[in-house]
Amino acid sequence: MFGVNSWNGTSAVVVVALFAGAGTGAVVDLARRRIPNTVSVATAAAGVVLAAVGASDVTVPSSLLGFAVGLLLMLPGHVLGATGAGDVKLFAAAGAVLGAARVLQAFVLVAVAGGVLALGVAWWRGRLGRTMAHTVRLCGRPLVTRPLIEAPTEQNRFPYGPAIAVGSVLAALL
Repeated sequence: MFGVNSWNGTSAVVVVALFAGAGTGAVVDLARRRIPNTVSVATAAAGVVLAAVGASDVTVPSSLLGFAVGLLLMLPGHVLGATGAGDVKLFAAAGAVLGAARVLQAFVLVAVAGGVLALGVAWWRGRLGRTMAHTVRLCGRPLVTRPLIEAPTEQNRFPYGPAIAVGSVLAALL
């Protein structure tokens, strides 16, 4: 409707909206270790509005379904203590911008970006070997290993917003 430029079926406005919304969430998460609801709500609203006015390649039903699927994909990680509530809401908002067709791909790319980020953080903190050993133990004995990993002395938490931003933008571009 608006003649928006397209890259492989992805409108430029989707990429710009993700850069603005998820990018802002990533920057704030790095600085404050939380993602404000205002960022997630504004990003989700932008996705639905862009769909409603025909400015993106996503329909309104697809935007709403992308939000719901994004929420459902990230929620187990929050319930298990692996991600914060802000991460869940930011990814759901990214799903509203991306639409249902790309939210699963985005989730996989976010997980890969998060894994790379986790390895980088572990290396930076001088605990890469310990992190890898815990990961191997977690796969074999999750109930025994999980309390060890979650101990406050482990200092293994890091902002996940950057992984959400990178994975979501990559999903829009691929």
